[in-house]
Amino acid sequence: MLVLLLLLALSSKPLLGSAKALPDQVLDISGKKLRLDADYYIIPANGAGNIDVVNTDESCPFHVIIVNHSQGLPLRIAPVKGAIRVSTDLNIMLANYDNRCPNRSVVWKIDPFSKEETFLTTGGILGHPGSNSIHSWFKIEKYDDDYKLVYCPSVCPSCKHVCKDVGYYRYKNMEMRLALTNVPFKVKFQEA
Repeated sequence: MLVLLLLLALSSKPLLGSAKALPDQVLDISGKKLRLDADYYIIPANGAGNIDVVNTDESCPFHVIIVNHSQGLPLRIAPVKGAIRVSTDLNIMLANYDNRCPNRSVVWKIDPFSKEETFLTTGGILGHPGSNSIHSWFKIEKYDDDYKLVYCPSVCPSCKHVCKDVGYYRYKNMEMRLALTNVPFKVKFQEA
């Protein structure tokens, strides 16, 4: 009996050196895995609006916003390595160059120096995990039957940062800017 209990206990534990399960791949609205070579629209799960960028005060960088009057902009998602999976570090960027801010990166980042909220802007660093690019890394997390974006980079273990959901903030009662908030913004992905 003791041998049977010991075998049962050992069979429920992973073997030494066994491979750690990879997180699930992120799926688009048609149930297909997101691909590295494809562009996507990040759309609100409730169908209200689309993601776009604007330089409201005619200066750069762009602010990442939710708009109702357009389809939004196609985006490219670049994980730190491998496939686009939940809970892994990745960069998000405009799929196409935008000449309104020449010589400016189209990679999303947080702007921790804004006075009111921590807004999402462009001007981030693509790749190069570390302290210089810490503001440019996001994650996609499963949220109910949809997803949410979070800022909680793990590419630089020694870097100090907050972990917060990406939500939206109504800026000056006009724009709905993406920002770090306590209320997550539920999203889906649609191939462009």
